[in-house]
Parts: sequence; C-alpha cells; structure tokens
Amino acid sequence: MSRAESYTRIMQAAAKFQFNISLILEAKAVEAEKSRHWMCNHLSPAAYDGHATQVKETMDIHDQLIEVIDGLTKMESALAKNMKIILGHNKEEADMGGGGGLGDLFSLGGGLK
Repeated sequence: MSRAESYTRIMQAAAKFQFNISLILEAKAVEAEKSRHWMCNHLSPAAYDGHATQVKETMDIHDQLIEVIDGLTKMESALAKNMKIILGHNKEEADMGGGGGLGDLFSLGGGLK
C-alpha cells in the first residue's frame, strides 16, 4: 500500500469517527432538551424543601450530560491534533520557531532542547 493510499484510509476512518461523534452529540443534545422539558413540566417546587434543593437536583441531572459532552469534545480535539500531525501542519510551525512565527519570545528562560 502506498503512502497516499494509507493517508486516504486514515482520512476516511477519521471522517467516519467524526461523523459518529456528531451523531452522539446530536443525541445528547436531544436528551438534554427532553430532560429540560420534563423537569420544567414535572418537578414542582412543592416537592422540595427549598429552591436551593430543587436547583441542586436539576443541576445533578444536567451535570451528567455535560460531562459526556465535555469528554466527547476533548476526544474530538485530540483527534484534530493527530490529524494536523498527519497532514504535516506541525512541521510548518516548527520551521517558524514553534510559536507561530514568534521565535523564542515565549520560552520563559528555558529552551526546547
């Protein structure tokens, strides 16, 4: 298999991976909207000791969804970094000094050796 074919297969796999992540994120957004709708219509203030308790309960439900979305977002960012490396974008940055053309401006006294 040639290098071009290998890159093509990698890109196709990454595209499928990103498509599946988008489907998961879309499903989680729908789930969050459904839970919001259910909470607004079924959780009455009379069922709780106070407003703080009611807010805490609803936040616990949404925190679970936010953690899943955050994890998927981090995974997508890592995939994007890997794709940049594969496509050679980091080589261009290294040629400019590693800081996007800023050379050794942000080295803070230490060198990348």
